Amino acid sequence: MCTGIRFSDGDGNLYLARNLDWTVGYGERVLVTPTGYTPRSPFGAVGSIRHATIGMGIVEEDTPLYFDLGNDAGLAVAGLNFPGYAQYAPGPVDGRTNVAAWEFPLWVGSQFASVDEVEAALADVTIVDKPINEKFPSSLLHWIIADANRAIVVEHTATGLHVFDDDVDVLANQPGFEWHHENLRNYLNTGPEFPEALQVGRASLTPFGSGSHMRGIPGDYYSTSRFVRAAYVNAHYPTKTSEEDNVSRAFHTLQQVAMVDGAAAMGDGAFEKTIYTGLFSSRTTTYYWNLYDDPAIQSVALADLKPDGTELVSA
Repeated sequence: MCTGIRFSDGDGNLYLARNLDWTVGYGERVLVTPTGYTPRSPFGAVGSIRHATIGMGIVEEDTPLYFDLGNDAGLAVAGLNFPGYAQYAPGPVDGRTNVAAWEFPLWVGSQFASVDEVEAALADVTIVDKPINEKFPSSLLHWIIADANRAIVVEHTATGLHVFDDDVDVLANQPGFEWHHENLRNYLNTGPEFPEALQVGRASLTPFGSGSHMRGIPGDYYSTSRFVRAAYVNAHYPTKTSEEDNVSRAFHTLQQVAMVDGAAAMGDGAFEKTIYTGLFSSRTTTYYWNLYDDPAIQSVALADLKPDGTELVSA
């Protein structure tokens, strides 16, 4: 399972961060797709790389399969697990821009510079269940797409492609975004304020300490709970100005919804944990990440990895 957040520093810089939670990793690493790279797009949706991208993923058949990425224009996208709801078209549709599910993040990041551009293009898009090969069937996902101004959520279900304005800048897993958004109305009573003393008879009752008004925010790892908790922390975190402080903000926020080994089992008995946390900063066009077994934050800047070359680059 996964959780994603978006925020800006108030100076027109985007920060998109996500946890990837699962039982095992996939050998993922930081990848750069440079502008000179020739993509292998099944239906021609990604004809060329207009914007260099950097993010976390794997390489299969010399093709990047991104979990999340950002580009040189300050646009970012992350895919989160959405089984039971995601359903792609079985084949390409005439007259539409047909995007294979595995290439959707690359299509977003390599072709567009803003959420507005992506949203306009999505009006003609069909996401197709076209695996890159038999080894990797199409992952059932939905996506958060963000820039410094706003975020949207894209879901392709049995009723077609749907785009939602993500005005809370958060995404988790199933159910769909509309349900999560509506569910936030159950937590209107929560807040960061320190409560005043309460008079009960002749007694003046004071809180044990801070956090009293947070009572009711769920603390479990269920996707519905992680959405609420991430939305609360992200909404109330003070705006920061420096790159260092904003990186700290992203990782501290996602620590609130990170999964610890042994706490939540899947149906097969294996335990989920936060395999990695990744962050794209448009301020420095840098990708930051840490791992479950190595919590030290690592980083690499797009400019340092040949963004105008012809070959895929692994950090």
